[in-house]
Amino acid sequence: MLLASIFVLAAGVARADDAVMLSLTIKDHLFEPAEVRAPAGKPIAFTVKNLDAIASEFESDALHVEKVIPPGGEAVVHVRPLPPGRYNFFDDFHHATQGFLVVE
Repeated sequence: MLLASIFVLAAGVARADDAVMLSLTIKDHLFEPAEVRAPAGKPIAFTVKNLDAIASEFESDALHVEKVIPPGGEAVVHVRPLPPGRYNFFDDFHHATQGFLVVE
């Protein structure tokens, strides 16, 4: 039983290490870059830095994520493996701030 538990934990660590790392900044209510790309079928980890003087909320209904990022702060947002497609994300506090994840 213990050996099976260790194997399951090790498999989870290996999958986390395989995550595609993407970086975004929010400045002047814009995502930079406004579009990012990732391969299909791999977990994704967004590092989002908020360079604005007010809080932002990285959110996406399609990605099933939301995370408040304080002014001058940063956060990591984890996304499950996805099929090919174009996925919208936005700042829920400033809806004009939009971006896209393109999964290929």
